[in-house]
Amino acid sequence: MSLLAVDRSPPPGNAAGTPANATRTFAPARNRRGVRLGGIRALSPLLAVALWQLASSTGVLPARLLASPLSVVNSAWALTVEGKLPQALLVSVQRVAVGFAVGALVGVALGLLTSLSWWADQLLDPNLQALRTLPFLGLVPLLIMWFGIGELPKVFLVAFGTAFPLYLNTYAGIRSVDRRLLEAATVLRLGRWQRIRHVVLPGALAQVLVGLRQGLGVAWLSLIVAEQVNADAGLGQMIMEARDFYQTDVIVVGLVVYAILGLVTDAAVRAAERRVLAWRP
Repeated sequence: MSLLAVDRSPPPGNAAGTPANATRTFAPARNRRGVRLGGIRALSPLLAVALWQLASSTGVLPARLLASPLSVVNSAWALTVEGKLPQALLVSVQRVAVGFAVGALVGVALGLLTSLSWWADQLLDPNLQALRTLPFLGLVPLLIMWFGIGELPKVFLVAFGTAFPLYLNTYAGIRSVDRRLLEAATVLRLGRWQRIRHVVLPGALAQVLVGLRQGLGVAWLSLIVAEQVNADAGLGQMIMEARDFYQTDVIVVGLVVYAILGLVTDAAVRAAERRVLAWRP
């Protein structure tokens, strides 16, 4: 063969002749696009706040209907300095923590029971589905008659709202476990509890974590309802007191704090999900 022969072999890379640096050049481009999209998402709320402030400053949006962002920030600072906002925040977080813990425990336990037992499914699930459709406000008078106007009705309402998302997702997660995995466990002669521990529960974990995120969202919604009826402390009580005096800035402060708490707890669950489910592709 002549030394001047042209080498027609593909350049280094994959079998199709793609250059080796194609992946390296594509990844930074994709990362830059992700950064741009993230910047747009971050600017979107800022633009909404700017338009809100503009509408308030020009009189298009009267203060009696909705306070301006600057008024909301000033009110939040004043309430924080007075200690009223931190105290209300502490009370609300404690109620959610206790109610969510109880509701999550009950919801997961019921999901496990009804999904693993045919008799429990037939006996409990119809009643649970009926209870799931009850409105929170309709329960409030009954809870006051049962437990009075103390902390127990508020915690019960949060637990009641939290339990059903976890129950439904736990039930669905266990029932959707790949049957081939169960057959493999049978071939390996695993016992019932070994199959549940090593196959069923890991397979349902992703769905349970989805229920956890949904349950946290419902917990904050339940708290809003609970704290606006016969409450002497908490964010909901602060909002209701501000309503009586037409303080829209304080009302917005309470709503913003609720939203921030919901986002923070949801982000915490998502971080835990990425860590616990790191084995998933």
